[in-house]
Amino acid sequence: MSCRVAVLVSGRGSNLQSIIDKSKSREIDAEVAVVLSDNKEAFALARARKAGIEAHYIDPEVTKPVLIGNAEDNYINTLKEYKVDLVCLAGFMRIVKEKIIAEFKWKMMNIHPSLLPSFKGLHVQKKALDYGVRFAGATVHFVTGDVDGGPIILQAVVPVYQDDTEESLSSRILKEEHRIYPEAIDLFSKNKLKIKDNRVFIEGDDGK
Repeated sequence: MSCRVAVLVSGRGSNLQSIIDKSKSREIDAEVAVVLSDNKEAFALARARKAGIEAHYIDPEVTKPVLIGNAEDNYINTLKEYKVDLVCLAGFMRIVKEKIIAEFKWKMMNIHPSLLPSFKGLHVQKKALDYGVRFAGATVHFVTGDVDGGPIILQAVVPVYQDDTEESLSSRILKEEHRIYPEAIDLFSKNKLKIKDNRVFIEGDDGK
C-alpha cells in the first residue's frame, strides 16, 4: 500500500504540485491523502481539488506565525482522521510546535531553500547573495523543535552566478526542490531512511 501523505501549505503550492504529479504517475510510492492550509486563499488548495484530493483550510486562530493551542489540535485531529503516514510541510508559513512534532515524530518533513545548516529562516536567497556564497541549494529534512535544524535527508546544490538576483536564484533552487522532495518521500515510503545520532542514513547509499 502506498504511503499516505498529508501536505501542509500556505501559498502557491508548486512543491505540492510536484508531489501530486509524481505520485499520480507512480514515480514515487506515495499518494497525497489530504492537503491542509492556514490560508483559505492559498492557490495550493485549488491545485489539490483539481487533482481530486481532499483539501481543507484550518483557521490558525492567531496572527503570529506559530501553530499552537486549539489550532494545533485541529491540525493533529484532521491528520489522524485521514490516517496519514507522513506529513510534508511545503511552503507552510507557520512554525509547528512540540505537540504536533511529538505526535508525528520522524514522520514530518520540510523543504528549505538553502544548504542547511546555512541560512535558516526566511529570505535565504538574499542572505546567500549578500554573503557571497558560490553555491546555494535546497534541503529536505525531518522536522524537530529546532526550526530548520532537523536531520538532513537530501540536499541539492545550485551554483550562484555573479549576475544572480533573488528571483533568478530562487527559480533554479525551486527546480531542485521539485526533484528532491518527492525523492525523499519515496525513500520514506520504502522504509529506507534510518536516523542515528541526528544523522539520516539511506539504505543502499554507500555515500560515494
